[in-house]
Amino acid sequence: MQRWLAARATDAIMTFDFSLLPLSLLGLVSGFLAGLLGIGGGMVLTPFLVLILTTHGVEAGLAVKMAIATSMGTIAFTSISSVRAHHQRGAVRWRIVWRLAPGIWVGAMAASMGAFALLRGAWLALVFALFVGFSATQMFLDRKPSAARQLPALPGLFGAGGGIGFLSGMVGAGGGFVSVPFLAWCNVPIHSAIATSAALGFPIAVSNVIGYVISGWGHAGLPPHSAGYVWLPALAAIAVCSVLTAPLGAKAAHALPVKPLKRIFACLLYLLAAYMLYQGLQGF
Repeated sequence: MQRWLAARATDAIMTFDFSLLPLSLLGLVSGFLAGLLGIGGGMVLTPFLVLILTTHGVEAGLAVKMAIATSMGTIAFTSISSVRAHHQRGAVRWRIVWRLAPGIWVGAMAASMGAFALLRGAWLALVFALFVGFSATQMFLDRKPSAARQLPALPGLFGAGGGIGFLSGMVGAGGGFVSVPFLAWCNVPIHSAIATSAALGFPIAVSNVIGYVISGWGHAGLPPHSAGYVWLPALAAIAVCSVLTAPLGAKAAHALPVKPLKRIFACLLYLLAAYMLYQGLQGF
């Protein structure tokens, strides 16, 4: 796998002169955020990938779809690296992961092969902007749902997994802004909720990426080295760097005052949401 990623990263350098530094930096940042906050980094990656793709000639609506799909692909790699560090601390609730995974698969496929493929890129940009803006507000205010109940039975977990997988597939995020509050609401301790959310990133990413590849296969206007809506050079370059910093983020999550960092990150998210809102409105 590492050899394959290295080959794809080389393709990125040879094919696009802009790729190495920006994509590597994006990978380093998204990997750290995945470990620190239990998110996949898609909310940071997507706007920057849209900017890179449109700057180099990809139609704006298609660029939005490719950015969402490619950022989702990187989550598969960051989640592996991040969850390893969390698992070593005994924080991952694997029983919850296995019970949510079937619903996640169904919801992700419904999004990536259904709604995502049918909606215009402009609409997806607006959905992304609203989701990120809402998530930023929740993060800035540090709102946590009151622990009110235990985890539901299997049918309830299947439904919750379906909602997490569907929403993640529509916005290219790892689901942390949905799964962490849900788990906290169900009396799962916050550190375990973050760690378990990181573990859920892998089934979320894999199931959605399969749908993105199938639904985007043969689409007109795709840049070279694309598999459906997934842009392989960017995926490889970002993934190689993100796996290096995800363990550092997971370690920092147990040592740093996360609340002030969340507020700083929320301000960045507001700027990124504004950019995606602009991109969406430009498409009408």
